[in-house]
Amino acid sequence: MLAAERQDAILRAVQARGSVRVADLAHELDVSEMTVRRDLDTLDARQSLRKVHGGAVSRHHRGEEPRSAQKAGQQREQKAAIAAAAATTIADGMTIAIGAGTTTTELARHLRARPSITVVTNSVNVFRELTDPLTEGADGSDTPLVYLSGGVRTPSDALVGPVADTAIASFRVDATYLGVHGVDPDAGLTSPNVAEAQTNRTLIEIGGRLVVLADHTKYREVGACVFARLTDVDALISDDGLTAEDRELLDARVGDLMIAPVARR
Repeated sequence: MLAAERQDAILRAVQARGSVRVADLAHELDVSEMTVRRDLDTLDARQSLRKVHGGAVSRHHRGEEPRSAQKAGQQREQKAAIAAAAATTIADGMTIAIGAGTTTTELARHLRARPSITVVTNSVNVFRELTDPLTEGADGSDTPLVYLSGGVRTPSDALVGPVADTAIASFRVDATYLGVHGVDPDAGLTSPNVAEAQTNRTLIEIGGRLVVLADHTKYREVGACVFARLTDVDALISDDGLTAEDRELLDARVGDLMIAPVARR
């Protein structure tokens, strides 16, 4: 197989899965891992993808917002591990805010049988997970009390804009749990959507504590709109795909770095 053919195959795999691992690509393409790494270096230099520790992820334009259905199939094991770790930080009786995102939706699945907590959210998917009577564990009698903000729906199924911001600003919560488009040591927390960035700022303002849920592929990703600095983050929960160097840098910037071990199949 020619290098161009391999690289086309790698790009198709990244586009289909969202992320790829060097070992998997080497097996699928029947080449050495060194060959795959060279191909990834070439594709990264062309900005066709973004090389990360152990593999590569898709590279979106800073103003491009992937749909939640597209993101839901990416990094599933990592998101599940992060959500499980985040759920352990929520005590009975707490009032929390949960932002939109596929990892925060996973967190909501862990909270369906927690009737003692109250949730404020701007996420259609989080609201559905916590209140839909057809959802397992959400029969309406043993679930959290949930407030949905209203607002204009984005491709990531967030409700944003003045209606959302006004509704959210009327609450005060113990902690805010946010997913992010990107986490960068210099840029901070970013989103490709200017209205969603503003609503995230409002969610942060009402919270006594900011907890960010971000798998390792979000590291060094930078969207068009900054809504917080790393020093604003009380806890960052990520997965064990972060390198030791990345962990050291992040640990120095955020209040507490939690690494969730991933149970890989």
